[in-house]
Amino acid sequence: MRWIILNIVLLILLRDGFTQHSYLSFSSNYRIYPSNVNQTEVFITKSPVDQDILFASCNTLSFIPFFVSEGIYVTTDGGQSWYGSDSCKGDPIQFHGGDPGIVIDKNGTFILTRIGRTPFVGLFSHFSNDNGLTWSAQKVISTDDLERATVTTDAVPSSPYYGRTYAAWVKFAPPYPLMVAYTDDGTQSWSAPQQINNPPNRSGGGAIATGPNGEIYVCWAGVTEVSPFKEIYVGFARTVDGGQGWNVTENAFPVNGITGVLPDKGNIRVNGLPNIAVDNTEGPRRGWIYIVTGQKDLAPAGNDPDIILHRSADGGQSWSGPIRVNQDVANSGATQYFPGIDVDNTGAVNILFYDDRNTTSDSTGVFLARSTDGGDNWAEYEISDHNFKPAPIGGLGQGYQGDNIDITSTGTKLWPVWMDNSTGIYQIWTAPVDIASLNSVEEELSVDSRQSLVRAYPNPFRDRCTIEYFVPERAHVSLKIYDLMGNCVAVPVDEVASPGEYKIEFRVSGSGFRVSGSVFRVSSASWRTGFRGTGLFICVLQVGEMIGYVKLLVL
Repeated sequence: MRWIILNIVLLILLRDGFTQHSYLSFSSNYRIYPSNVNQTEVFITKSPVDQDILFASCNTLSFIPFFVSEGIYVTTDGGQSWYGSDSCKGDPIQFHGGDPGIVIDKNGTFILTRIGRTPFVGLFSHFSNDNGLTWSAQKVISTDDLERATVTTDAVPSSPYYGRTYAAWVKFAPPYPLMVAYTDDGTQSWSAPQQINNPPNRSGGGAIATGPNGEIYVCWAGVTEVSPFKEIYVGFARTVDGGQGWNVTENAFPVNGITGVLPDKGNIRVNGLPNIAVDNTEGPRRGWIYIVTGQKDLAPAGNDPDIILHRSADGGQSWSGPIRVNQDVANSGATQYFPGIDVDNTGAVNILFYDDRNTTSDSTGVFLARSTDGGDNWAEYEISDHNFKPAPIGGLGQGYQGDNIDITSTGTKLWPVWMDNSTGIYQIWTAPVDIASLNSVEEELSVDSRQSLVRAYPNPFRDRCTIEYFVPERAHVSLKIYDLMGNCVAVPVDEVASPGEYKIEFRVSGSGFRVSGSVFRVSSASWRTGFRGTGLFICVLQVGEMIGYVKLLVL
C-alpha cells in the first residue's frame, strides 16, 4: 500500500512512473580481530584460488613491553569468521619491523614482506602454505634501508608470467630510486633487486600492480628535497617482459600532495602518495590504469585535501587530466585523505578514503566513491556507521597514526579496511559491501535526467546529507520533502530565487529530522515504520515550470 501511495504521488508530481528501488544495505562495521595492541596501516588481499579466502595485515604496535610486528588476519569462509594473530610468527620474530606487504599467489601461498630491525636491516619475506597458520623463516629480498615494499602477483592464467610475485620499494639512499625484485617460487628465492629509475627528485612511496597480459606497472611520488618532502609529481614505469626492461616516465603528471600534518585532527601525519589499480576484466576498459592521490591547492583539488584520480587507456603512455573523486562542494572545508583503490570484477573503480564532511573537523568517517564508467561519474557512500577522532600514537615520530587504508573485492563483495581508534586504540575495521546492491542503487539513482536540477550527497547516507539545487533563471522555487506514505513533511524552500546554485542540509535522527535549521518531529512508531529502516524520502524541486527530484536513501 505504501508503495502504491508513493507511486501515485510521483505520478502526480512528475507526470511519470517510478521504478521500485532496491535498497542498499551495508553490514554493520566490525573489528576483524579485536585486540589490545594498536593495529595501523592496514591492508587486505584476496586469494585468486578461492575468493572466500581473504588475508589482511597491518602494523601491530605495543610499548610495554615494546613490540612491533605484522598482524595476520584470515577468513576462509567469506568473512563469516576470522582468525589469526597480532604477530607474524616467522623467525626471527624478535627482529620484525612491521610495514607489511601482502599477497596470495596462484598456488594459494600467503606471501608477506616486511622490514627488519637492527641487526636485520632490509626487506624480508615469509610464506605460509596453510592459510596463515604457520610461517616460514625469513628470506632476504634486499639489505636496503627502506620504509615499505608493496607487492603484487600475476594471477592471470594466460599471462606469460603467471604466478610471478613482485615487490617494489624506495631505497633510502641517493638518488632515492624505486627498486623491484620478483619471485617465481613462492618466496623460496628472489631475483636480485633492480633499480628502475634515476630520479631528478627523491622518490617517495611506491605502488605496484599487474596488467591483464603480464604487464607490471609501478608508480611513485617525486618529492621535494627538504622536509616535509611534499609530493610534486607522480612517476610511472612499465615492463612487458617480466621485469627485465622498464619504460620509465619520471614525471607522468604533476600533483600537489597533502604531505604534512592535519592540525584539526590532533596533528596526525598524512601524505598524498599515489596508489594504483588496473582493470583486468574482459570489459570495455580492460587494461586501463588508475592512479589516485591526496592533493590540495591544485585544481580540481580545492584548498582543503581532496582525492584526485588520473587514468590511462594506453598502458601509461598518456594520462588524463585530474579528476576530483569526492563530490562534496569544493573548498567547503571538508578533509579527504588516504585513498585506497580497487577495480572489481564488473570493471567499476572503487576508492576508499577518510572523510569528515558529515562530522566535526576533529573527527572523521569513512567513505566509498564508486565509478562504473571509468571515472567520469561517481556515486558516494558513507560506509562507516560511526565517526572517530584521529590522534597520534605517542613515541613513534611526529603525528604517527598509520599512513594508509585499503580495499579489495571478490566476485560478490567489496572489502574495505581501515584503522579506527574509537575503542581507545587503533584497530582494523571493515564493512563488507554487496556489489549487486551497489549496482542496483546506482542504476536507480541515474534513471531520470530530471535529477540534474537537484542532487544530494552523500547519497545513500546515515545521518545527514547536503541537498544542492540549481536555479537557471529568476523564478518561484519550491522544494518539498515527502515521506514514504506520500505526505509532504517539509517545505524548506518556497520563495522567488535569483539564478544560481543553492544548498540546504538534511539531517535525520531517532526522533525526527531537521532541514536547514528547522526540526520536524514525527512519532516514534511512524519513524520506525516509515523512515529509518525503510530508508526513503523524496525531495521534489519545482523551479517555475520545471520539476526535478532526488531520492534520499537513509541507511
